[in-house]
Amino acid sequence: MSKTLNRKPVFDAIRSILGRKFRSSDVAAIDRAIDCATGDRAACVPATSLTIGPQGVALIKQFEGCARLRTDGMVEAYPDPATGDAPWTIGWGATGPGIEPGTVWTQQECDERLARDLLRYSEDVSRALGSRAVTQAQFDALVSFHYNTGAIARATLTRKHREGDFAAAAREFQRWNKAGGKVLKGLTRRRLAEARLYSGTTATA
Repeated sequence: MSKTLNRKPVFDAIRSILGRKFRSSDVAAIDRAIDCATGDRAACVPATSLTIGPQGVALIKQFEGCARLRTDGMVEAYPDPATGDAPWTIGWGATGPGIEPGTVWTQQECDERLARDLLRYSEDVSRALGSRAVTQAQFDALVSFHYNTGAIARATLTRKHREGDFAAAAREFQRWNKAGGKVLKGLTRRRLAEARLYSGTTATA
């Protein structure tokens, strides 16, 4: 119903009250409010009720990979590509205490660690967004971004999302394509995929 609703009277009334033209963030916020009010539940789901969905998990797995699979079926830790050393990573991008040269896990251990980490990163994103409504695609993209950067609490793109300026938030992804001060092609592709998912287009690189 919200897609065929004549929105012009609503926009005209708000424009008259404001006494100015709309910014892109205003249009996005009003559209979202109309969608929510007319039955589009995806437009008004608070971030606190969400966890990462299949698209987000697929994107993370696509770019993290489950590298260093040995001939015996075990998965081995590998060094950071930017430093050639710490932090060491294993499975689907897991880092932290106990992950070091020589660490090996089963595939099941890799999958279980990813599931636990995604719950934690989803909670981080929910806290960072506060009461700002978010679509599942936006949430998935933000969890992928946070899983890779750990920066959801301080990133400008988070602030832009909370302000309702979703176009500006989508543009912010591309700023996070460096590691060790160097632009990495893999990070550039990942940020593009996240921005596309966030914007509701495609999540593939």
